[in-house]
Amino acid sequence: MTDDFIPRVRLTPQEWRARLTPFEYQVLREGATERPGTGEYEHFSEPGTYACRACGAELFTSTEKFASHCGWPSFYAPAAADRVRYLTDHSLPGRPRVEVRCASCDSHLGHVFTGEGYDTPTDQRYCINSICLVHRPAG
Repeated sequence: MTDDFIPRVRLTPQEWRARLTPFEYQVLREGATERPGTGEYEHFSEPGTYACRACGAELFTSTEKFASHCGWPSFYAPAAADRVRYLTDHSLPGRPRVEVRCASCDSHLGHVFTGEGYDTPTDQRYCINSICLVHRPAG
C-alpha cells in the first residue's frame, strides 16, 4: 500500500466487523480467499453491476464478466479504471501476484492475471472472490 493512499470509506476494525459477517471480514479486510467453486457468482450471468460488499462502490459490470472456469468469477476489466487499485502481493513465496482492492474502501477483492490466453479484449483475468461482491440487476 502506498503511504499517500487514503480510502474514501474508513471504518475501524470493530465497525467493519459489525457490518460484515465473519467470513466476509476475513476475505475483504484480511485478504483471505474463498475456496474455488464455492462462490455464488462463478457461474452467474445475469445482466447488471457488481458492487463492493463492504462499501457498495460499483466495481465491475456483467459486460466484462466471462467464464474462465477457474473457480471464481472473472472479469476482463473493472467498470472504470478508478474503481480498483493494485498492490504487489508477495504472500506466495517466489510467485508475486497483483492484488486487486476496492479503491473506495481498500477491501481485498482478489487478484488480476495477465497473459493467460483468454479470448478477451484485455488479455486480463480479474479473479474476484464472490463474497466480495453484491450483484445489482440491470434496469
